[in-house]
Amino acid sequence: MNRTLHLHPLPVAVAALLLLAFPAFAQEEAEETAAPEPAELVITPSEVELEVGDSLTLQSEVRDSEGNPMDRTVVFYSRRRRSVGVNPAGIVEAYRPGEHTLIAMVPKDPEDTSRRAEPAVMVEIPVTIPNPPVATVEVVNLPGHLYTGTEIGLRSLVTDISGAVRNDVEVGWSSADPSVASVDSLGVLTLMGAGTTTVTVSAEEASSDAAVEVLANPVASITLSGAPDDAVRTGDVVFFTATAMDGSGNAVPDYPVQFATFGVPTDGIVAPGAIGQVDEDGAFVAERTGTHTVIADGFTTSASATVAVVPRNVRKDVEVVGQGPVRDRRTSDLWVWEGVDGRDYAVTGTHSADGHAYFWDVTDPSAIALIDTVRVDARTVNDVKVSEDGMFCVISREGASNRKNGLVILDVSDPLNGVSVIARYDDQLSGGVHNVFIAEDHVYALSAGRRYDILNAEDPTNPYRVGRFELDTPGHSIHDVWVHEGIAYSSNWSDGVVAVDVGGGGMGGAPNNPVMLGKTPYPSGWNHAAYPYKSQSTGKFLMIGGDEAFPYQTMRAERTPGRAAGWIHIFEWDDWENAREVARYQVPEAGTHNLWVEDDILYIAYYNGGLRVVDISGELRGDLYRQGREIAMFRPFDPESRVPNAPMVWGPQPYKGNIFLSDMNSGLWAVKLVDPEPINLGEPE
Repeated sequence: MNRTLHLHPLPVAVAALLLLAFPAFAQEEAEETAAPEPAELVITPSEVELEVGDSLTLQSEVRDSEGNPMDRTVVFYSRRRRSVGVNPAGIVEAYRPGEHTLIAMVPKDPEDTSRRAEPAVMVEIPVTIPNPPVATVEVVNLPGHLYTGTEIGLRSLVTDISGAVRNDVEVGWSSADPSVASVDSLGVLTLMGAGTTTVTVSAEEASSDAAVEVLANPVASITLSGAPDDAVRTGDVVFFTATAMDGSGNAVPDYPVQFATFGVPTDGIVAPGAIGQVDEDGAFVAERTGTHTVIADGFTTSASATVAVVPRNVRKDVEVVGQGPVRDRRTSDLWVWEGVDGRDYAVTGTHSADGHAYFWDVTDPSAIALIDTVRVDARTVNDVKVSEDGMFCVISREGASNRKNGLVILDVSDPLNGVSVIARYDDQLSGGVHNVFIAEDHVYALSAGRRYDILNAEDPTNPYRVGRFELDTPGHSIHDVWVHEGIAYSSNWSDGVVAVDVGGGGMGGAPNNPVMLGKTPYPSGWNHAAYPYKSQSTGKFLMIGGDEAFPYQTMRAERTPGRAAGWIHIFEWDDWENAREVARYQVPEAGTHNLWVEDDILYIAYYNGGLRVVDISGELRGDLYRQGREIAMFRPFDPESRVPNAPMVWGPQPYKGNIFLSDMNSGLWAVKLVDPEPINLGEPE
């Protein structure tokens, strides 16, 4: 039986009242059920003071606008994690002295617990780590023999109770018998007369004594050898040897000889200050053309030699060949390779965007063509590398929505017909992979900025971990790794460049058994990149380390030009235990990023300073920039880029006669060096 339900219409006035009342009721109900937002974050203690090596746990309480406690996750992080660390539980560890700042925040999105999450509320926790007391101090450079009438600048080694070498401690000096040897406040030891005395060095509560015996001075003359017959160029190194001899013509060992230099610049060139330098070993190099005199000072006698210096003349012009523009997001690293099909390709990553990697056909660099785009779950695809056989590509992942991060392996055997994902690997790499390297069927992947894991990729569809390397120094951190001839060189900020045997170091190392060989000093703490290179002209092994620092970033807003700081450090490293920094390349008002070396030419991405091309042939000493060793520079101005006309070069790669470079604001470029056009000074007006 069918039934019909008859609905009687409500009076119009009643219906209108209900229609007006319902939205108000729904709004009130929504307000009652909406979760309150965090309004206050209380951290206890609000300020921290810790000794080096100590730790404590921060307590946190999240409150709403009514002051009621809330159950919300608090994210902790350190602005200087190499000096003071903090883990997700709020445990603070003190690594290095200084005034530091920790951040505690409650993310707006409870699911986003990364340090880059948008905060609902955030507080700063000042951390003071005082210098530990000095444990020992000693004199480290007393020679075997000391002679009357000479001087020596004493050096001290100060170590605190944490084992750290300290260069910020005031050191005191004294001599028990100033008639034999006196020492001033700067540690200059003046040898007055034959005899014995004791020199005392002190720092805070520590001190030590050094016995000093002064001998009669037998030196009658000094000879200085090494002066070249012909003129040399600016930047060329001349090695001088000073020999002290007694009246019979015999060499006097350990006799202190000090080198000095002064120069007269080429007529018409105004060059105030020093225009050349000579180090304590007698290595001389000039920064300006002119006539230079090198002096070997033996206090009671001296010798000198003259060197003529002419221009280096290595300048080239830069010609733009082509551009693959990326103007809607930041471009990160690049890699250029010859494909299996014989064509040339490039891949570029993206930074602080949404996980894109771009693949380009660069066979004709004047017509760079985008051929494929791969998008992965990531905020940043920071690094991109292609295997030696051109079969697969590895891209790094940071900021994944599921926080697994890791890396992605792509089939690039036929890029023109498409690039495809063949593997993902995130096991124990959830902290984010910033950089990767491929060497001999193995992938070296950074993990959370703390270590690198080594993956076997003989079958790139099924990579698996075989080893890992991590330092054990307090607050250690890593930024990059580069593998060359079975040795992995990692960039480790304050710990410098670390060399690890992974098959070629002769210490039994292998990918499944990495063995540390040595590391370079790096007082600035800015070691961001490293490139191992054997000089073609000298045969010396060089380690070229690059800085990265952004001391001006608090002044930088989104879509305005940025400015970096830092320079290139060049080490001679033929002995793993004795890396010696011999030269630098420093551009005023700019800072370095990634680098490449080929045929004794150094290519540097100098961020806001553009691309720099530098001659590193021959022996190296001093400041290469001031010596005129810069071959060329190029700043990629693009009025349509995401920050118009604001070069921010990320990475360079010389390839088949061209130089490819990625620029954060404008994408991929190809340029080449050409002979310079004659300079036309014109007629005066």
